[in-house]
Amino acid sequence: MDLDRFRVKSKNKAPENRKFLGALRKKDPRKLDDEFHKLHDEVFEEIDCLTCANCCKTTSPIFYQTDIERVAKSLRQKPSEFIDQYLRIDEDKDYVLKSSPCPFLGSDNYCRVYDSRPKACREYPHTNRKKMVQIMDLTYKNTLVCPAVLEIVERIKKIDL
Repeated sequence: MDLDRFRVKSKNKAPENRKFLGALRKKDPRKLDDEFHKLHDEVFEEIDCLTCANCCKTTSPIFYQTDIERVAKSLRQKPSEFIDQYLRIDEDKDYVLKSSPCPFLGSDNYCRVYDSRPKACREYPHTNRKKMVQIMDLTYKNTLVCPAVLEIVERIKKIDL
């Protein structure tokens, strides 16, 4: 995965994608879900996250209390120790990682806490969720982070919705 090439492409496509995804809000939600889910499955047959891990290298998931407790337990830490060591509160009052890349990302792009990872990581990049029409802003942001999301959006542009 050539992340430098991806960054250039995603930035060049950003204005077009913002406008396109904004217009999708007016489309039939069920048809939109069906197309996103079908393309999600297709694209993830072609793209291996382990060759990229750009999400883990550049962004932080939100950590909910249940996530904190689960990850802390897997690391054999108290939740308060986990918070002190790894998390900060962001401008939206959410717990997020203090640093990037993610401290649990290995040099092989494997996650050290994969089995206990936060819900946001489990669901990323959210292109197989129900009610996609409600998360077009998030989908746009993810076109700038995830090559698979960018590819899904490029393919959706070719479909008559």
